[in-house]
Amino acid sequence: MKRTIGTRIFDIVNITIILILCAMMLYPYLNQLAISFNDGRDTLLGGITIFPRVFTFENYRTIFKDPSIGSAFLISVTRTLLNVVFALFVTFSAAYAMTRKNLKGRKFFARYFCIPAYLHAGLIPTYILYRYLGLINNYWVYVVPFGFTFYTFVILRSFIQEIPEALEESALIDGANEIVVMFKIIMPLSLPALATVALWVAVGQWNDWTTTLYYITDSELFPLQYVIMRIIKQGEQVKQEALLAAMGASQSKAVTTSESVKASMLIITSVPIIMVYPFLQKYFVKGVTLGAVKG
Repeated sequence: MKRTIGTRIFDIVNITIILILCAMMLYPYLNQLAISFNDGRDTLLGGITIFPRVFTFENYRTIFKDPSIGSAFLISVTRTLLNVVFALFVTFSAAYAMTRKNLKGRKFFARYFCIPAYLHAGLIPTYILYRYLGLINNYWVYVVPFGFTFYTFVILRSFIQEIPEALEESALIDGANEIVVMFKIIMPLSLPALATVALWVAVGQWNDWTTTLYYITDSELFPLQYVIMRIIKQGEQVKQEALLAAMGASQSKAVTTSESVKASMLIITSVPIIMVYPFLQKYFVKGVTLGAVKG
């Protein structure tokens, strides 16, 4: 079909707006990437855009020399992986059970699951509960409380309800039980929803530092995100000291400052999620559009 002038103008305007939005979203990340590879003394002078003026790896060397960074990174990775597996198992099992029409008290359980989504006891009662459960200064405080969330439960239940019942009936006729139906039929067909939930859980756990702030004081259990939060908080306090130290350092030697180290930490913490997302993108798009189109 021959394209009209109006259509061409619309395409140009549309592409221009999208490019501007992409630039607005990418610039902060590219700016921090440039600062992370730039000499700290030079960074204090300002004016860094998306390219480092004085290239150096010293910021990253400084970070990886700290022995606490390795353990913090390991805590963040293990808690994220365990939460994804545990949350998917618990939430998917609950969602599958709630789609069974022969489940007694199904409506009661559905309302019961809904209560915590609207009512929360608060920080102090939660802290007391965790203390009695032995979760204070315990690694499992990162895993156990996050096993079930009502929102992901609704997503998975809605997806399972869309699967034709004929598939389950055929399996039951062939002698399969509910466990076989759940894991060998429903779960493989629910991969888009499971991948979407897995991505949400992974991002939430990877970025979480408030759990550590409230319930952890043991430095050996600090995740990477809590470490970077402390660096950011302390950055302003040591900024003047860093400026004086940087200005008094030798011009031939690369200098790290709180600003350059903070940028390096931001890059390190964001890279794993950025690497994971492309592999889950096709499932993520299908999962978030769940229920948007009805047959």
